[in-house]
Amino acid sequence: MDTSVARPELLLVADAVAREKLIDREEVLEAMEQAIQKAGRAKYGHEKDIRATIDRRTGEVRLSRWTEAVEAVENEETQIPLHIARKFKPEIQLGEHLIDPLPPIDFGRISAQTAKQVIVQRVREYERKRQYDEFKDRVGEIVNGTVKRTEYGNLMVEIGSAEALLRRDELIPRETFRNSDRVRAYIYDVRDEPRGPQIFLSRTHPAFLAKLFAQEVPEIYDGIIEIKAVARDPGSRAKMAVISRDASIDPVGACVGMRGSRVQAIVAELQGEKIDIIPWSPQAATFVVNALAPAEVSKVVMDEEAGRVEVVVPDDQLSLAIGRRGQNVRLASQLTRWDIDILTEAEESERRQEEFRRRTALFVEALDVDDVIAGLLVTEGFDTIEELAYADQDELVGIEGFDESVVEELVRRAETYLTRKEEELDEKRIALGVTDDIVALNAFTNQMLVTLGEKGVKTLDDLADLAGDELVEILGAEAIDEDAANEIIMLARAHWFEDEAAPAEAVAEAPAEEVSSEHDTHQ
Repeated sequence: MDTSVARPELLLVADAVAREKLIDREEVLEAMEQAIQKAGRAKYGHEKDIRATIDRRTGEVRLSRWTEAVEAVENEETQIPLHIARKFKPEIQLGEHLIDPLPPIDFGRISAQTAKQVIVQRVREYERKRQYDEFKDRVGEIVNGTVKRTEYGNLMVEIGSAEALLRRDELIPRETFRNSDRVRAYIYDVRDEPRGPQIFLSRTHPAFLAKLFAQEVPEIYDGIIEIKAVARDPGSRAKMAVISRDASIDPVGACVGMRGSRVQAIVAELQGEKIDIIPWSPQAATFVVNALAPAEVSKVVMDEEAGRVEVVVPDDQLSLAIGRRGQNVRLASQLTRWDIDILTEAEESERRQEEFRRRTALFVEALDVDDVIAGLLVTEGFDTIEELAYADQDELVGIEGFDESVVEELVRRAETYLTRKEEELDEKRIALGVTDDIVALNAFTNQMLVTLGEKGVKTLDDLADLAGDELVEILGAEAIDEDAANEIIMLARAHWFEDEAAPAEAVAEAPAEEVSSEHDTHQ
């Protein structure tokens, strides 16, 4: 009986589909084989292992049933005992298959429809895989596409043979696109999701601006000029920091172009978004000053640990430095990655005077001196009583109006004040019930111990029950970091493990005592 049928038209169909969908001919033929297998199982039994092959040269279709030779049968539809299989095929080994040819299928209307669905589904899967493989390495590129349709304000954009999503929140405010409009966008993500590859586009991404400049400015494309940072308020304003690798080329001028030709082309693409191009500097203070342009800056104070910078501007420059609705300082902060506080010269002067008064009052109260001496100490840069107590006395003698006897008396009063303060804190710690076990860790100052007591942390177990971030929250990030907090908590937990070890040692020693007791009894 002939169990195969030549169907050269299948090869012609596979070639046509492969050309149309831009996928491999072999993948189309594999989809066809699966469709024929499904139809075969519908006819001969869904539980059976029915397989189909299409000859790649003639289009001949062969259908067969595969049965595995096993020691113990678990599924009678797909397995056969080895000793029975050897009656049909003496040389068969364990795990090999008996292959029984089946008559070719005469596709009915239902079977043909089912086969078509399988082929369409598999071809769609292969098409999605091809799209993902094509675009997964293109993240960070600018593409030109055509708006295919709009769904709830989101645009489906046709880019080549693929479809990408340009969400409404990735569009520049107030810009609209209609079907068949051309659109230029930035690929910022490609994901392989169950429903197929999703290509995500953006026109608001900071890198879109950078890529547009790379297309427009040859020096950026060639790497002579580097874009170091970009901050955008899409459709309104942007700041871009640039640096030149060639000292003879002005990076700002090159990006602006002759009479602004280069930057204007990008402004037009971004719906009139104003672009400030500033020179990047490795000096953080200089970079912050540049970023706040066009405002003028009088003074910059950096706090590197907190990541904050305080900028003082002339009174008439305040509104320019802040910008409309805080836009200028916000973009400068994003560009430099520093938190920027803006002060006027008048505000800074008032605050400096207030700080001077506060420190002066501290020295007057703690040292029992007049305003003149206290003011001299503050002017010389002393902020705390501790700094005075531990200062080099030779330096203090150098202060105008201070002789050795005055210096010795000031240091003595400072030490007395600190001793009295520590005693008061220790009394307060005892009154709060903070145990000596915590003090014995030698990890906290008296002020820290009082703070712990006020927060209800009074015993080693209370401390051991905390997490590192909780201890930092209680004491403050300026007093302790999380690594140190974790180390202290592990020290506090040490007694737990000692308590666990003691019963284990007792159990280990018990058999020896019992043996000794029995020996004494026999004697």
